[in-house]
Amino acid sequence: MKTVEIRDLKIGNDQPLTIIAGPCQLESRDHAFMIATKMQQACADAGAQFIFKGSFDKANRTSLSGKRGLGIDEGLRIFEAVQAEFGCPVITDVHTEDQCATVGEIVDVLQIPAFLCRQTDLLLAAGRTGRGVNVKKGQFLSPPEMSTVADKVASTGNEKILLCERGTTFGYNNLVADMRGLPTMARTGYPVVMDATHAVAQPGGLGASSGGQREFAPVLARAAVSLGIAAVFMETHEDPDNAPSDGPNMIYLDQMPKVVASLMAFDRLAKSDPLRV
Repeated sequence: MKTVEIRDLKIGNDQPLTIIAGPCQLESRDHAFMIATKMQQACADAGAQFIFKGSFDKANRTSLSGKRGLGIDEGLRIFEAVQAEFGCPVITDVHTEDQCATVGEIVDVLQIPAFLCRQTDLLLAAGRTGRGVNVKKGQFLSPPEMSTVADKVASTGNEKILLCERGTTFGYNNLVADMRGLPTMARTGYPVVMDATHAVAQPGGLGASSGGQREFAPVLARAAVSLGIAAVFMETHEDPDNAPSDGPNMIYLDQMPKVVASLMAFDRLAKSDPLRV
């Protein structure tokens, strides 16, 4: 079983739970600081490790008119400021090979979007940065197929790999999270992440945008953590219904301290008697 070290964090399926959380899109430096402040405190109070998440570009919006974000230059300035102010690692999506080296100069973990998880050249470019690489499982892939995805990144000599479940396409505009996939991916030895908020999204469910069922995100998070995994990914916002993207599946920020505390209770139980499948 592998442990991935990101700054001073040790991330593994047998390590204390890591919470990866933040807004879907970066909106401003002040907004990022506000969310990071509250999430860092919630994680500290509960004994969880914390990585701040945000996206400088949402390249796969449902509609051409969907807001995409601040862009790479402003986004990286905000990430650098978050690192300096809070001392926590940061994670963001990359969408093209040429973004990887630039983003990797600052960001601690590069995230490969689910739709791009089999793009060999993107995976290799991310791996070559030497940074952590969180690969989201495509909605079209089975969990066992993620071993070959991990092999592509590892071929660069970089084994700082996280494998992330975010649901599988189930009919139109719906996803289902098969909890068997988490221990299946854990067989690779790499840390496993549950993306609890995107797993409750309803892609294209509102026609020109995606819908979601945010009330089920903590439910999926609890179920996943009870199996004994490395991390949970959750997007959060103080006013999700007026957020620029993914509002229907983001958790209200004021609910997050209770959610994190609950997840840590499940994590302690799971790690005290590890599941073997």
